[in-house]
Amino acid sequence: MISYRKILCSAVAAAALLAGPALAEEKPASLGVGVFSFTSGGTAAYGKPGRDAAELMIERINAKGGIGGVPLSATYVDEGQGTEGVIAEYRKLAGDAATQVMIAALSSGNCMALAPVSDQMKIPTVGWNCDTHQLYLKDAHPYFFRPNGNTVPEFVAYAAYLIAVKPDVKRIAIINPDYAFGHDAAKIFTTAIKAFKPDVEVVAELFPKLGAGTYQTEISRLTAARPDVIFSNLWGGDLENFVRQASPRGLFRSSQAVLALGESSMQNVQIPEGVIVGVLGDGWWMSPDAAANPETKEFAEAYKAKYGKWPVFPAMKMANSFLYVQAAYDKAMAGNGGKWPSREEVAGAMKGSEVKTLTGTMQTRADNDGVVDQIIGVTAKADGHDGPVIGDMVRYKGADLMPPAGEDPIAWIGTLSADLPAKLPQPGSYK
Repeated sequence: MISYRKILCSAVAAAALLAGPALAEEKPASLGVGVFSFTSGGTAAYGKPGRDAAELMIERINAKGGIGGVPLSATYVDEGQGTEGVIAEYRKLAGDAATQVMIAALSSGNCMALAPVSDQMKIPTVGWNCDTHQLYLKDAHPYFFRPNGNTVPEFVAYAAYLIAVKPDVKRIAIINPDYAFGHDAAKIFTTAIKAFKPDVEVVAELFPKLGAGTYQTEISRLTAARPDVIFSNLWGGDLENFVRQASPRGLFRSSQAVLALGESSMQNVQIPEGVIVGVLGDGWWMSPDAAANPETKEFAEAYKAKYGKWPVFPAMKMANSFLYVQAAYDKAMAGNGGKWPSREEVAGAMKGSEVKTLTGTMQTRADNDGVVDQIIGVTAKADGHDGPVIGDMVRYKGADLMPPAGEDPIAWIGTLSADLPAKLPQPGSYK
């Protein structure tokens, strides 16, 4: 006699087998993305272009059918509320199954705080801008990826460029924001300079509070120190206020200025000619590689039409981060037979990936840190442009300026040979 219990169990098992693949292949109504940037306060001058680029990229991706046929839907979070609020918003979004990936954050401090949370919540997170080299020094973060590079290659590149164009430098001064990004950059830049030219003297190190607004005291101290070179990684409204206050006092005439994030403010404030600037990566849309890419040109023109300005490098970093996410989903689905991927599968696809972007290539190392090229030049005038452009550009290969994974970055910088700047591509060679 047939057991009804056996029949029932067999039916349930069969239903489970049939439902399993169907559920695995079921696509969501939308792909929820948490996007974090500064959109209020003085830091919004840098953060808003990133937020705008996210909006435009979502429009463009959705117009082409979304990712795997699923449209993107963003939740935007203002980092201006402070780290405590940012963490709370992140946890809330990560706890919602509709949110499948995060693009966070701009601030290095926020990234340091969010990386362990991403591991706890098991949600793939792309650090679209945060640069501090300390992110992976102590702990691995299997769900946190930073494809846009870090402070070590960024500021070693500036030291190499400076030595190439001003080999007789003897006295340098620093004015950076008073938090991890500013102190990291000062340490990296001065360590690299001393490796290349040991007799260089640091005559002033100033660390005004983020959002200070006025820099008259610092400008007076810099003037009195009489440096050959002033290095700064002030950014956003801080950078713009510093330039507006320093220019009338002749600071940029008496010293060679290196404004590491200068390109991000070139459309907002009149940066004098001859200032060394860059893009903290390969993100300047007018670089030869970017200019030769039809997709980049189309994005730049669409951005200008929508927001009234050309996309600066924070916008390009954000745009490239969306391409990174899209590539991860495509890779994950290709690897699982076209089924909609889980968060874990997306994170797995990001691991060790190489992604073509609007400005070059993102290579993700085994430690989830990214390797990208570094573009640097000087502000210059050009026909057909209302404001300054970047001239005498160089493009350094990111791998040439990146310490091996697991090695102490500052100690590695100290071992760089004095002739490295001469061995690298020279200013003006990137055309």
